Amino acid sequence: MLIKNGTVNGMVNNAEKILPYNSDENKTVQVERMFDEIADHYDALNHTLSWGIDYGWRKKGILSLKDIAPEKILDIATGTGDLAIETYKLLNPSEITGIDISGRMLAIGREKVRKIGLSEKIIFQKQDCSALTFPDNWFDAATAAFGVRNFENLNQGLSEILRVLKPGGKLMILELSVPEYFPMKQCYTLYSNRIIPCIGRFISKSKAAYRYLPQSVAAFPQGEKMCRILTENGYRNVRYKKFTFGICTMYLAEKQR
Repeated sequence: MLIKNGTVNGMVNNAEKILPYNSDENKTVQVERMFDEIADHYDALNHTLSWGIDYGWRKKGILSLKDIAPEKILDIATGTGDLAIETYKLLNPSEITGIDISGRMLAIGREKVRKIGLSEKIIFQKQDCSALTFPDNWFDAATAAFGVRNFENLNQGLSEILRVLKPGGKLMILELSVPEYFPMKQCYTLYSNRIIPCIGRFISKSKAAYRYLPQSVAAFPQGEKMCRILTENGYRNVRYKKFTFGICTMYLAEKQR
């Protein structure tokens, strides 16, 4: 595998260059600050901006892991824990560890799981996916919903996830994507570039966050390109499936036994 200057075999991940604040700080620092700023409004905005369709995407992603009956799951870029909570309800694993770089998002997540009595089943840690502290071959499965495009170094993050997965373990990624065909492509472009920033700015008061969202989605490698990146980072049996006319894409990949 050749990884050089943010590429795999020459393939560039342009999303690494998209920054929330376009300052001299690195992307990880900027993304952390952005999510700390919008954390209190994040859940409401997420479901409002997706018209609630994201619930269905999450459920389909979680159920794709049912065949391996995972007991220890890593939820990457867990945010306020929505995916982790739904995963526990649907799969009933022994333990879910949610990681994120935003301390404020994690604090909200901890309060949510406390209120529903799952604090012993779902734990949260502040960690950067590019340098995980877990041992090799530790988790049965890993999940990531709408956070992989925020990685400062996609290859490093994917390699670290692969390292902590057990042989035969499965990775499930949900990521927003740009529809390919008329008229959905045009409608999505209008909605993401004009309406989302306006609603996000009105509710959260963060101009940067909801300008960054459509830019990062458009720049992120999609479909076959993302599958090639996963394969070249060591994953096997890589495939993808599009939801809702291509607005969301699910990627599934496994660690070789």
